[in-house]
Amino acid sequence: MNKTINTLSFKAAPILGGSTDRILRVDLSTNQLAIQELPPEFKQKYIGGRGYALKLIWDETDKNTRFDSPENLLIMAGGPLCNEPKFPGTGKFIVGTISPLTGSFMDSNVGGYFSSILKACGFDAIAVTGIAAEKCVLIIDDDRGSIRLVTAPVVTEALENGGIAYGENLLQTYTGHQLHKNIAAVATGIGSETTAFGLINSFFYDSQRKRLRTKQAGRGGTGTVMRFKGLMGVIVHSSQARSRGNNPADADGVKAAGSALAKVIRNEDPKQLHLSSWGTPVLVEYMNNFHLLPVNNYQLGQTEKARQVFSGVFLEKFLKKKRADGCYFGCNLSCAKGAEEVTLQYGPRKGLTVGIDGPEYETVAAVTGFGIFDPQYTMEYNWYCDEYGIDSISTGVTMAFIMECWQRGYLTRSEIGYDLNWGDIEAADRLFHDTALARGIGKIAARGVQHARNWIGRHHADKTGLPLADVMAELTKFAMESKGLEFSMYISRESLAQQGGYGFALKGPQHDEAWLIFLDQVHREMETFEMKTAALKWFPLIRTWFSAVGLCKLPWIDVRHPEAEKTDNPAQNMPSFSLYIQFLNATTGSDKSIDDVLRDSERLHLLQKMLNLRQGKGTREFDRIPLRAMAPAFADEYQTREAYYDQWLEERMDQGNGIPEGIADRHQLLVDLRQEAYETLCDSVYKAKGYSISGIPLPETLQAFDLFDDRALQVLQAHGLSSGLKN
Repeated sequence: MNKTINTLSFKAAPILGGSTDRILRVDLSTNQLAIQELPPEFKQKYIGGRGYALKLIWDETDKNTRFDSPENLLIMAGGPLCNEPKFPGTGKFIVGTISPLTGSFMDSNVGGYFSSILKACGFDAIAVTGIAAEKCVLIIDDDRGSIRLVTAPVVTEALENGGIAYGENLLQTYTGHQLHKNIAAVATGIGSETTAFGLINSFFYDSQRKRLRTKQAGRGGTGTVMRFKGLMGVIVHSSQARSRGNNPADADGVKAAGSALAKVIRNEDPKQLHLSSWGTPVLVEYMNNFHLLPVNNYQLGQTEKARQVFSGVFLEKFLKKKRADGCYFGCNLSCAKGAEEVTLQYGPRKGLTVGIDGPEYETVAAVTGFGIFDPQYTMEYNWYCDEYGIDSISTGVTMAFIMECWQRGYLTRSEIGYDLNWGDIEAADRLFHDTALARGIGKIAARGVQHARNWIGRHHADKTGLPLADVMAELTKFAMESKGLEFSMYISRESLAQQGGYGFALKGPQHDEAWLIFLDQVHREMETFEMKTAALKWFPLIRTWFSAVGLCKLPWIDVRHPEAEKTDNPAQNMPSFSLYIQFLNATTGSDKSIDDVLRDSERLHLLQKMLNLRQGKGTREFDRIPLRAMAPAFADEYQTREAYYDQWLEERMDQGNGIPEGIADRHQLLVDLRQEAYETLCDSVYKAKGYSISGIPLPETLQAFDLFDDRALQVLQAHGLSSGLKN
């Protein structure tokens, strides 16, 4: 490593009931390293993970804080239940910050060994502020009892400054090329300097594959914040990582709950989604079958070409055989697939043979968004996104938007330099690398859909003389973003529940807050309006809880317990979730019920809502979604499923009133009905959550969760909502 900037000696705090009650504070502006002791009640109220990040950012930033403000925090935090090999899916942690895309709170969930080793080093979280004078790396070494801030290795070539290569270089250098399971790292890539959607790679050593593997904190530009601060990577090392464990209050109880869930996974996954065998790309076939796969920037939901990227194709061509590919010890779902010895055929590293971690469903669907169904190109897009250090979702959605803008005449060939036809790998690949490195039209794409829409709208209005408002209205129909964040990869226009899941998601339209598409469209378990409303309150709370305690959601939501069908609400999978509550209580020594868990989570959810409001994005207008997320954006899209939409309209017409004859009129009627339904849903969900009609939490709602303080009152007053309630 390079020269030491600062060092701090430490002794790991003991882990008691899953927590250490310590945070490592790093101020890069002053190079200060400090250990913050937390009072025990802190974790009772804010739990961990997302909760720690929310509370620190709420307390230590203000409405003027932006992603590049020195006071903006970058927080990496697990939770009381991460680092438990006796229970499936406990390797998760979150990266939280103020996002360069949304301007508000963002957390991105990621797996690997980093959070468990960090906890073994005695820290529940790392909180980074400031901006470094020179690029640096943070090293937390439990074995040496030292925390060091050192200058970062210097590289010159773009991709050598990338996510995978840079992280590997850090760990290889630090360990003397002796990689092992007790060391992990996070690092960013060059794309975090050139784009607004830079990600953070989480590196861990896979002894079976004999190489470093990666998982990604991809959403919302967490890597962009990390790179802007000058923090190139964080290394954690502890030989006691596994042996220290969580020191649960009831070790036998933890083991019993974990064994029971592992049995459900072992018996039921092979009957259901086969995630252990196929990984998350198995969803491609389901989404395509139900018209939910995003094709050509979400215009189409189904195509015969999708068969070329079904999960079996990746298994046969790249994954070769089933492996125990979990991203953390003890998870028998093992859905984190990877490939070895893939020779790149495209881009600046053409001819290089690499290992590739993935693809996940979202990455496959990002490429179908270009109208491309080539498994080799999909694998390469996956690898290059990780190597550049950019989010495959935001990158893909922004590229698809640019492609459609070209096809609809908002951009010309002379302005771009090449044609952008759906399905053209060469053109898409060129746009991809231009975006990753912010070259040409890629400079516009590199800042996301919202920026691209605004820039293209002004540009087109200037050159045509058309009213800017009219141009923007047309572009907004197919600009797949909300709150500044690009949509994740599910077509929601036939699912009112998922429309709400996207629109009400506090960070923006990301599936980890309310993934209801499968439950609504495949299982058909949310048929009534009341069921959708209830789901849009309950599921975000449970999912918030998972991101607070350090758990993966897939063993719960994607592997249904056989007893769930006997319950009143099978979609909630409460027989499995009861095992999570047993796990929580056995670890922490608490005696919580499902209602207690929901209440803990609702406090965090409300705090995040207040952060959105403070940052100017929390009202009803920001919960609206683009037309294409609710209905066909244009009449020609209506025609692609004309019989279906005609029938849908006929079922909703009063007796004796037929549907209009013309396509344009039928399309407009459909749009009107869908928009009306969404606004009605807003009214219903806001009422259920204790919000005003404008989407603002009522004072009494905040008071019930001990969140109605002077800071909250200022936010409410800024939005015209006052109260006689007292603290």
